[in-house]
Amino acid sequence: MDENPFTHLDRAGHARMVDVTGKTPTAREATAAGFVRCAPEVVAALRSGTVPKGDVLAVARVAGIAAAKRTPDLLPLAHVIGVHGASVDLEVVDDGVEVRAQVRTADRTGVEMEALTAVSVACLAVVDMVKGLDRTVRIDAVRLLSKTGGRSGTWAREEEDGR
Repeated sequence: MDENPFTHLDRAGHARMVDVTGKTPTAREATAAGFVRCAPEVVAALRSGTVPKGDVLAVARVAGIAAAKRTPDLLPLAHVIGVHGASVDLEVVDDGVEVRAQVRTADRTGVEMEALTAVSVACLAVVDMVKGLDRTVRIDAVRLLSKTGGRSGTWAREEEDGR
C-alpha cells in the first residue's frame, strides 16, 4: 500500500496524532492576527476606557496568552508542547480592534495552532466584553502571518490580506 498522504489519518482512515518522537527540538515561532470589527460607539468606549465590563484589552491579552497554553485541550490532534513565550498585542483602530499574537517554543513541532488559538480567543474575549454595547460585533480575518523553525523552515504570508 502507498504511503498515506494524510498525516493525521492512519491506513484505515482513522484520526491519529502524528508521532514526533524522533524529531529534534528546535526553536520555533509563529505569528497570527485577527480583527474584531466594532461599531463607532464601541471604538469610542474602548478609547475612553468606559466599556462597562472593564479593561477589554487587558482581559483579551490574558485570555489569548492562556489560550495559547491550552491549545491541545481544544484541538484533539495538537501536540502538548512547551509554550516558552507568548505575547498578544491589541490595538484599537477606527473600525475595531486589531489583534496579533506571537508564540515561541523550542520543541519538536511548531506553534502555528497556538498562535491562531491565542488570536481567536483574544478576539472572542473582546466580543464578550463589548457585545452588550454592539450586537453586530464580529471577528474577521484570523490568519497565520508567519512561522519559523522546523523542517519546513521560514514561511511568511506574501501580502497582508487583513481585514
